[in-house]
Amino acid sequence: MLSSELAELAGVTVRTLRHYHQVGLLPEPPRSAGGYRDYDVGHLVRLLRITRMTALGVPLSVLPAVLDDPAAAEELLDELDRHAAADIERLTARRAGIAALRRSGAPPDLGPELSAWRSAPAAGIPADMARYEHEQLILVGHLLGKDGPAGLAALFRGPDGETAAPAPLTARFYALGPDTPDDEIASLIDDLVAHLRPVMARLDDLLPLGAEASALMDELNEQTLRPVQHRVLRRVQQRLARPGGA
Repeated sequence: MLSSELAELAGVTVRTLRHYHQVGLLPEPPRSAGGYRDYDVGHLVRLLRITRMTALGVPLSVLPAVLDDPAAAEELLDELDRHAAADIERLTARRAGIAALRRSGAPPDLGPELSAWRSAPAAGIPADMARYEHEQLILVGHLLGKDGPAGLAALFRGPDGETAAPAPLTARFYALGPDTPDDEIASLIDDLVAHLRPVMARLDDLLPLGAEASALMDELNEQTLRPVQHRVLRRVQQRLARPGGA
């Protein structure tokens, strides 16, 4: 039979046949008087064995060693089963993450553990501040590592169940601008420090950030926030870092 006929019978392409010839999986048949490859049923059977094993996930590179060795094939099946179990676990976790994102309404670039701390699009906050919150959560979630999201949730939520930055404080911070009076700025700094100090005291050792991570967070703040907002955050950080908050 011709290569096109063999490929059709086996459910593969002629290009796949040629590739199997090149890598030594399928021996090339003799050519007919017209110069065409002349395949027989033996080639079809070997090709069916190859396609069956590749469908199970057997890599082409190991097929020559297992096609004619039952012992090697048995060993390979154990390995394939382990890989399949790991794939199922990974895909199950992925589906759970997708379901959590759907329930929360969060975008897919933000982990479901952090989505609760992102302002909803209709929350009435400025668009640039909503974008800032989103980018900040993405960055800090990454910087805190694998177990960071759970610790971050604890950081954002106090013992009374309230978030670390209540709406009135957030609204005052987002409203800061070049014309904000100095006394309002100073009052906001005091209120932010007073609210955040207990949170930081409880979790001072839970979520440590190195100098590089802190620098990246500060760079994001500087790029995204208004100058007065960035200055307020730096002042709050300085106050929280000093014993007694003086």
